[in-house]
Amino acid sequence: MDVLSDVIAGMRIGLPHSVRVAWRAPWGQRFPGMPGSAGFQVILQGSCWLRPDSGEPIQLHVGDVLFFPHGHGYALADSPATEVADSHCEPDAEIELFASASAGGSGAATVTLCGGYRLDQTRGHPLLRDLPELIHLPARLGENPELRAAVALLAAEIANPGPGADTVVASLLDTLLLYILRAYMDVDGERCTVGGWAAALADPGISAALEAVHGDPAHPWTVATLADLAGLSRAAFARRFAQLVGRPPLGYLTWWRLSTAARLLRSTDAPLSEVARRVGYGSEFAFANAFKRAHGVAPGRYRRDSSPQTPALVT
Repeated sequence: MDVLSDVIAGMRIGLPHSVRVAWRAPWGQRFPGMPGSAGFQVILQGSCWLRPDSGEPIQLHVGDVLFFPHGHGYALADSPATEVADSHCEPDAEIELFASASAGGSGAATVTLCGGYRLDQTRGHPLLRDLPELIHLPARLGENPELRAAVALLAAEIANPGPGADTVVASLLDTLLLYILRAYMDVDGERCTVGGWAAALADPGISAALEAVHGDPAHPWTVATLADLAGLSRAAFARRFAQLVGRPPLGYLTWWRLSTAARLLRSTDAPLSEVARRVGYGSEFAFANAFKRAHGVAPGRYRRDSSPQTPALVT
């Protein structure tokens, strides 16, 4: 099991979305903060300025990628001095999977590709919580070719959608998110330069243990068996795992089992006994008690209260 893919699949809710916008100077747009969401912006043509809620403006150029993991607000404009208009997007409004739009005056053109993802706020993974408010990936010749290729394919499909465009765009948006996270955690070809969960995924021993837990959460893992997979002594493994992951090994195992259970309850109609079995509980009673301690409600009530959510426009 690929841990990064598993984390994204477990935390994302509903479909992502994207919009290709052609701006003409003068223009300025404020994008409000939306907690529980993550969004991106890519500069496809021209240049513009990022005006964050805090900090100095940043000039952006063709190929620059911005990622807002926690849904913080910001503004984009053709210059640092241009007045910005507020967005009229409602957080819970029905939106299309992808669209094209134009705005602004009649001056120089800037084209952006923006998109958003809705994340589960109740069981946010520490990998995502470790990320900064803003990830800025400047365009540099020869760097992150896979990310650039995904951007080019997504922009082309939105500009000229063909048969099966919904499937293509949805898949490319998921791919883009993974490439953004890869690029952030991979500097000069070597991961773990940003610490925290990036370091955990780069550490061969800890990564092997995480892959085992994610690949088979129902297995009766112990610190000893996970330490064997990591090639470390029990004490050294437990210490390093807690340092990088932020929880002791069995604490993370329990947390991931119950997070996986929540996802299964939300997305499937499998009986509670089946959900319990798939996440490593020998009885429905033991599972229900553990789930209620973690989530505050019984699993049946959690399933009834969980309803489909519409992804919000984060751009």
